[in-house]
Amino acid sequence: MTVKAAMAEAAEAVLEVMDRLLPIPDGPEARVVEAMRYSSLGSGKRFRPFLVLESARLFAVNRACALRVGAAVEFLHSYSLIHDDLPAMDDSDLRRGRPSCHKQFDEATAVLAGDALLTYAFEVLANEATHADPRVRAELVLALARASGTQGMVGGQMIDLLAEQQSEFDHAHVTRLQRMKTAELICFSCEAGAILGKGGPAARYALRSYGQEMGLAFQIADDLLDIEGDSAETGKPTGLDAAAGKATLVAVQGVESARAHASMLVEQAARHLDFFDEKADLLKSVARFVIDRRS
Repeated sequence: MTVKAAMAEAAEAVLEVMDRLLPIPDGPEARVVEAMRYSSLGSGKRFRPFLVLESARLFAVNRACALRVGAAVEFLHSYSLIHDDLPAMDDSDLRRGRPSCHKQFDEATAVLAGDALLTYAFEVLANEATHADPRVRAELVLALARASGTQGMVGGQMIDLLAEQQSEFDHAHVTRLQRMKTAELICFSCEAGAILGKGGPAARYALRSYGQEMGLAFQIADDLLDIEGDSAETGKPTGLDAAAGKATLVAVQGVESARAHASMLVEQAARHLDFFDEKADLLKSVARFVIDRRS
């Protein structure tokens, strides 16, 4: 199966689970659930859930369990996109080819929808339907909290906002920012399969290392698309990062050097998966797909 076909199959399976997990209730609180569904169930590659499913496959994890973890990651990722698009953050009116949550609903509803998706992600992980072993569920909750909090995504976003006010930033500064903001959640998605499958330290290290390298490459690809991409393909406005003076490796290194750096990162990422032999061939191919994508 090609990477594109495998990702499409995984995206459809995860979407079905997310749809079931987000029924619209009776009563006025339905509006916030409608906003949650609007932002999380719309179009999207479901890249992080795909990584959960593929890493879980390495350990023969029950697919229903892996799908729930994938759904939780996508809920959390969707929360981050809602908040990123707010006027106080990136101030973007377009997401995945249609109005951002705060434009479709309103800013207050968008904030609440993001908050609800964040908290619901942990509720899904903590539910016994995700895994029979409570220690595994607790470990998933702990790992996702670290990846998405001040040591990860939120901390990286804070550094990103501060960087807009600085006239200079170097390679080390930007790499740390992007490891926290983007790579940590990708790392969790890769390691989640090993947590579900109770993999040993060597397996978990290999998957985390793969996720770190690929996460950085993923962000470089995003930054290149902001400069070179077409908003009709990317589904969001382009040129915003440069206009805001965002700290990116493309800004530090230049376009061609950043592209070469991304290629080196995906090669390193693939080598970490040699631990799993041919079972990880699809994950190796995904690393290259990440930097060749147009959206």
